Amino acid sequence: MKMFKTLLISAVAVGAMTASAFAQEVTLRLHQMLPPYATIPANALTPWAQKVEEESDGRISIELYHAMSLGGSPPQLFDQAQDGVVDLVWTIVGYTPGRFPSTEPFELPFMMVDGEITSKALHEYCETYCADEFDSVKVIAWHTHGPGLIHANRPVERLEDMAGLKIRGGSRVVNEMLVALGAEPVGMPVPQVPESLSRGVIDATTVPWEVTPSLRISELVTNHTGFSGANGLYTQLFVFAMNKDAYEALPDDLKAVIDANSGIETAAMFGRVMDEGDVAGLGIAEELGNNIITLDEEETQRWIDTASPLIDSWIAEMTAQGLDAAMLVEQARAMIEKHSNGN
Repeated sequence: MKMFKTLLISAVAVGAMTASAFAQEVTLRLHQMLPPYATIPANALTPWAQKVEEESDGRISIELYHAMSLGGSPPQLFDQAQDGVVDLVWTIVGYTPGRFPSTEPFELPFMMVDGEITSKALHEYCETYCADEFDSVKVIAWHTHGPGLIHANRPVERLEDMAGLKIRGGSRVVNEMLVALGAEPVGMPVPQVPESLSRGVIDATTVPWEVTPSLRISELVTNHTGFSGANGLYTQLFVFAMNKDAYEALPDDLKAVIDANSGIETAAMFGRVMDEGDVAGLGIAEELGNNIITLDEEETQRWIDTASPLIDSWIAEMTAQGLDAAMLVEQARAMIEKHSNGN
């Protein structure tokens, strides 16, 4: 009888523990660099958070902290997630130069197509070739923005117009491309661009259309240069990541909610939001009557020919560091082609 009572008490205790675990509620803090009305915070991060909250029946609560409101600088965001300062971050991979070299083929000139396709390609590629570089976090998604453009205080209508142009570049690879094109790159996180333009620290910036409204780019400069053909001048890479311990601490059913909102379809959604933001940003510049330049095929080819040697130099540099760099570039191209064909 005493044994029966002991077993009964143990069963009740185990059941209570199980019920407690099942009912566990968690609050996750999501930190990022842009104001809440910018494209990704408004149209990707906030809907993502709401979806996770709904699918967890309210047991996961996500607090969004915008514009670095929890402190630090944009280049510190990845470490904030890795070290558990916050639970989730969205940041630009290139803010930590040299830390994630396997991702860099997607930043090479005239490699990308649009945000959605290139994001799907990047995510699939990174799952195979970049996982070791990101093993300190739980990656929700890797993605890109749409085609990068040049937004300048004077017209850029031909390659020679880049000579001496002080232009913001957002990553190591993009800066090297700007040097090859004759410009003088100035590295800085994107939130610093408006003040730098208004004070004359830079003459121009490389960003996609989608971010121009939140940074008032089309009010600060009136010339915008894009390119003919399927491939954009460049793109930058983003990672949406979660602290690994915060993820592992979740009960299995809540891990499943996070998992269901991670992966290639999440990457595609972020890329699609970027593409939609490009349309809106272009529309604002058009309404302002700005000078929107699309280089013709012949002039675009001059830029491609001038920038292309950077691909070979990147391969040589990364091969010397022990990467199978030529294979990585080949695989990046193959992934983009695959998803361009709808596969």
